Amino acid sequence: MSQNLITLNLSADDYAELDAALAKAEGILSGLIDLSVTTRRSLVKMGDRSESFCRQALVLLAQNPQMVPPSLDVADAQNDLHQLDQLRVRAHRMRKLLGRMDDTMTALGSDVMRASLDGYTLLKITGKGSGLESLRQGIAVRFARSPRAANESPALKPVPSKADAL
Repeated sequence: MSQNLITLNLSADDYAELDAALAKAEGILSGLIDLSVTTRRSLVKMGDRSESFCRQALVLLAQNPQMVPPSLDVADAQNDLHQLDQLRVRAHRMRKLLGRMDDTMTALGSDVMRASLDGYTLLKITGKGSGLESLRQGIAVRFARSPRAANESPALKPVPSKADAL
């Protein structure tokens, strides 16, 4: 049975416009960083539960500048929080769009796979005697199973017990 979850008709101009928009976004966001795994693991992180603490601490520090040593740049921390708030909104939109792109690619791939399987089934049924058998066998590689190695046993091997070790 035929499947058509989606029909997407973006033109070459649409893809060119999308590429230009992505290039512009990459240019605007060129200041973003890429942390190493080691660095990411070693950082003190602000989670959901500690965010209100951080916000309140910055407000208190800004209200009491006489208590803040010069080595603690409260204005920089406030700017970081503002930038975090601004990026978070855009990241949410981008994740949502990326999720839709992933779903669309899955649906497009599924449509292609379903049509190919249906076509292959038709070739198997109607291809005999019409000179298509060798072509059908050529694409049948997708369904070929590799033989088990001679030393592989389908049965599970028993797990040795502690008594066997003694």
